[in-house]
Amino acid sequence: MTTTGSVHSWDIATAVDGPGTRFVLFLSGCPLRCLYCHNPDTWHMRDGHRMDVDEVMAEVVKYRRFIEVAGGGLTISGGEPLLQSDFTGAVFHQAKQLGLHTALDTSGFLGARASDELLADTDLVLLDIKSWDPLTYRNLTSGDVTPTLQFARRLSALRKPMWIRFVLVPGHTDAEDNVAGIASFVSTLDAVERVEILPFHKLGAPKYAALGIPFPLAGVPSPDAELVRRVRGQFADLGVLVH
Repeated sequence: MTTTGSVHSWDIATAVDGPGTRFVLFLSGCPLRCLYCHNPDTWHMRDGHRMDVDEVMAEVVKYRRFIEVAGGGLTISGGEPLLQSDFTGAVFHQAKQLGLHTALDTSGFLGARASDELLADTDLVLLDIKSWDPLTYRNLTSGDVTPTLQFARRLSALRKPMWIRFVLVPGHTDAEDNVAGIASFVSTLDAVERVEILPFHKLGAPKYAALGIPFPLAGVPSPDAELVRRVRGQFADLGVLVH
């Protein structure tokens, strides 16, 4: 029986969701409610459309030659792809049979759902560590940071290549102790290829308006250059390469 999943959309992206030009598959459904989420239209699985793995791969192969020449591959994002871990694993398995590079874009909150088989078919994990301080993490996401940290340690033990992502939100994630905690933790992990400091933005605000949902951070500014430099410096002081 073919595995099916709830798919929001797909797109072709360059140098954003992994190396090279990539086919990015966005799945529907997410257990977190991040205040800065720019894809509120992916929160619920019921709002996606059902596709089986063969249907997804039929779309991927249309771009196979293009993404191979461009040094890319397939990224599964969301939403949260590990909410549909069986579907994600089945898509990755077929992608690897085609010789495609695979990347998993995840918060790590559901990392325990990632089977060893799924991770064996995953070449790169884009891991979003949203906060170090547990209270800040809960206020920001409604979730618990512990599963993400456990997943990061598991990936490190496997020496699974990681790109760590941290969204810098003034007044929320920018406290020096919070940044220092993440930087110190990341410095202990093996196979971290890069860290990306992502400045908070409001590009998703129109989606909230279209859905009739108030945007929680409407009054929060994007971080200024001085704040970004300070945070980058905190990572660099611990020998962590920041992009």
